[in-house]
Amino acid sequence: MDLEKLQEMADKDLAINETELDLESLKTPQLHNKYMKHYTKFKLMLTKAETDYKQLKRHKWEYYTGKSDAQVYAEKPFDLKILRTDVDKYIESDDDLIRGKQKIEYLSACVDYLDRTIRQISNRTFTIKNAIDWRRFTSGAV
Repeated sequence: MDLEKLQEMADKDLAINETELDLESLKTPQLHNKYMKHYTKFKLMLTKAETDYKQLKRHKWEYYTGKSDAQVYAEKPFDLKILRTDVDKYIESDDDLIRGKQKIEYLSACVDYLDRTIRQISNRTFTIKNAIDWRRFTSGAV
């Protein structure tokens, strides 16, 4: 599942059918559970991506500082001698690390979106209650 699918799903799930407010109110706990499952899954994926990124960054640091095993250099030679102060520039521009950082940013956006969706679901009961109160008021049944 990706962010676009989550957004499409939330658009459908968060719509409130005004003619069946009682049923919409009963759907709220199921929606909360559904999105909590997605939130948990994406939060765990984010944690794993962050851990993988840290490990990859250490490996890249070893690679660029010349501390990796000889086998690593046999597979992917790095013949430049760089200053310690320039190692960060090489690490920051490494394609693998850039992809890892992009993955972290994407998963962070998914987690943030799901967090906001769960908050919206939590507020759904107030929205439904307000709609019911408004109907009572306009029908004169206050």
